[in-house]
Amino acid sequence: MRAVLKQIVSGAGAVAAALGCVLVAGPPAAADGKWCNNAVCIETYDTGTYLGRVEVSVINGNQPHTISARVWTTNGWSAHTKVEDVAAFRTYRDQAYPQRHFPAGTRLCAEGFRGGESVGLPCVTITD
Repeated sequence: MRAVLKQIVSGAGAVAAALGCVLVAGPPAAADGKWCNNAVCIETYDTGTYLGRVEVSVINGNQPHTISARVWTTNGWSAHTKVEDVAAFRTYRDQAYPQRHFPAGTRLCAEGFRGGESVGLPCVTITD
C-alpha cells in the first residue's frame, strides 16, 4: 500500500512539474491568435500590447454541463464570463473586454470550468 501511494504522489508531482513548465514557457502573443490547453482556448483579436476583446471557448464532452471561465492578467485585470448550461458535444464561448494596453511581458490566462472542475488553463505572454 505504501509503495502504491508513493508512486501516486510521485506521478502527481511529475504532472504538476510538467504543467508548470507549460505555463512558464507559454507562447508570446505579439499579434492576434488562438492558444489552447486541454479543453480551453483563448483567442485575441488585437495586435501588440492592446487587448480589446478576448474570447474563451470550453469544449464540452458527452454530458451536459454548467460551464464558465475566468480570464485574467498578471498585472491585476480579471473578469468572469457568464455561467451557461451547455448540451453534450457543444462548445461554450464567451468574451471578456479588457479594452486597454498592458505592459509587454504581462501574462494573459484563462481557466475554463466544466461542472465546477477546471478543464484547462492556457496562458500567453503579451509582447510588443
